[in-house]
Amino acid sequence: MPDSESDKVIRTRGERLYRRLLQCIAQGELLPGSRLAGERTLAREQGVSRQLVRQALARLQAGGFIDSAQGRACRVNNLVAPHLKLPLEGIGDDLAFQRQVMEVRALLEGECAWYAAQRASEAQLQALAEEYERMRAREQGETTLAKAKADLRFHMLIAESSHHLLLIAFSQLFYERYFNAIHGVLSRTLKHFGRYPDGIGSQHARIHRALQARDAEAARQCAREHVLYTASLLR
Repeated sequence: MPDSESDKVIRTRGERLYRRLLQCIAQGELLPGSRLAGERTLAREQGVSRQLVRQALARLQAGGFIDSAQGRACRVNNLVAPHLKLPLEGIGDDLAFQRQVMEVRALLEGECAWYAAQRASEAQLQALAEEYERMRAREQGETTLAKAKADLRFHMLIAESSHHLLLIAFSQLFYERYFNAIHGVLSRTLKHFGRYPDGIGSQHARIHRALQARDAEAARQCAREHVLYTASLLR
């Protein structure tokens, strides 16, 4: 029996919902690791039935885009994680390896900053400004570990503001796997100079200003120079 017009309308709404959610994942609006709203909330926000929401979520889970478990909210998967092995995370105190990590960071963070300057929403720029101020406040009297974490929170927020799914996903994995090496770089620097180098704070300020001005080229250059400067302190 041919489908009725109402059946066709329902199928169209379900397809639109699925594609809308998929687009949010692809454009980094739904971040890897983030929770999706509940079925009731999604149904209300999207103006569809909970049944259509369940069907769209089931399709996303079948495609590997989200993960769901009984009684828990759906989470967006890091789509790069199953396909990327990052070995050598256990040698974070090796000087030569720390340099390699910083060289990759320079490339990665430069591109994240370039896209973030162009694509960040006004709300994300405000969040970056607030995080920058918090990071400045933590520069005094904090442990090396706290400073390393604060630095990465600022840079990860830049990555998340890039709306570039692959950069976000790779940044998450890179910072997680090689945090020991990144922390080790700052530890070496503090031991050598006895303090947090003045140049690092001023470089964070330049990155911040370039992002707020939406100057993509300046943001990329400042982000890369910041990481390469930190790496140069290892020599």
